[in-house]
Amino acid sequence: MHVLITGANRGLGLGFVRHYLQTGHQVWACYRSDRGGLDDLACEALHLLRWDIGGDQPPEGALPDHIDLLINNAGIYGDSKGGQSLAGVTSAAMLDVFNIDCIGPLRVVKRLHQRMPKGSVIANISSKMGSSADNSSGGTYAYRAAKAALVIVSKSMAVDLAPAGVHVITLHPGWVKTDMTHQTGLIDITTSVAGMSHVIAHAREYAPGLFVAFDGQVVPY
Repeated sequence: MHVLITGANRGLGLGFVRHYLQTGHQVWACYRSDRGGLDDLACEALHLLRWDIGGDQPPEGALPDHIDLLINNAGIYGDSKGGQSLAGVTSAAMLDVFNIDCIGPLRVVKRLHQRMPKGSVIANISSKMGSSADNSSGGTYAYRAAKAALVIVSKSMAVDLAPAGVHVITLHPGWVKTDMTHQTGLIDITTSVAGMSHVIAHAREYAPGLFVAFDGQVVPY
């Protein structure tokens, strides 16, 4: 299987790279500027692509001739020091996060979907922070809004690509111990990736565009 992963140089992205290499697949790992932990995984099955999904420029490197699984993982949290409160959030901060977390995956799919054959899968990594039903604490305007928008963008992708046999789902990774959460999560990267990979393997058991957590439970939107 040919797997392409964005934001693959650290955190969940790097966890996905490890998982799919260990299970015998060819992996195209995308990073913006710093290869991070990818150098430690160098092997014939790993192909590196420098790609800043925050703009319209193409990736630097050779894309696979076909892609069986696309994981849109690249994302940012944005300002975590008061800049996402009602009083502190700015239009610039909102647009910055929205550009990477929502428009970024759309850019990737627009560029790559014609390389995806019938039976392939797109997994867009969102967050339960983007669920209106789950929002009981408010705040975090930029991140919540971008992740919520990604859910509806993902649903439209699912509808539009279904005739081509490409199945799209949206995933919630759980509250994971990563740099983004300052290592304060409830589960580790290995647990999250194992769960999401299981959901991906059974993606067609879920309705196109459905929002699903790493443990297989549907996330209310």
